[in-house]
Amino acid sequence: MKDRASTLVEGRKERLERILDRQMTPPPGDETQPLTEEKREYLLGEAEDLYWNELEWENITEEERLDEGPLTELAFPGLLAFVRGLLLQETMPDALAPARPRPEVVEDILRFLAGRVVELRDELPDEPGDDARRIEMELAMTNRLIDLITYELYELDEDDVERVESAASLTP
Repeated sequence: MKDRASTLVEGRKERLERILDRQMTPPPGDETQPLTEEKREYLLGEAEDLYWNELEWENITEEERLDEGPLTELAFPGLLAFVRGLLLQETMPDALAPARPRPEVVEDILRFLAGRVVELRDELPDEPGDDARRIEMELAMTNRLIDLITYELYELDEDDVERVESAASLTP
């Protein structure tokens, strides 16, 4: 499954590069204080907990759903804020600590989400029903979440995002 998940993440990056006609590179991390493996795993674990908690809240409340589908941006506010915090490059002058961007953790989060997409695709039942609808909704939200986090990781501006999403809507 790891190969399929890695392929999915790499495919999203290549799609961005093709549409925007430039190479996608994540911002530099904080090389003055590299993360230990333990801290990196801890941060990934926190992101995974946010994903599961926000997904479950959405499943219980269905607060962020429209007829067209879920509003992923609103269903996962904590996870998206966490990712933005991991990529923070500047702090206010009176901040007690400097920014310490951790793009490597964001890449770990993307691999986790891509692994989840692979699992969900494998779980999709052949017959329609409540379970199939739940899996399809989770699959759609997780796919969208990968896009949103990828946009953050590669620092796409509004115009870039609009171009990418316009290109995606033209693809059958």
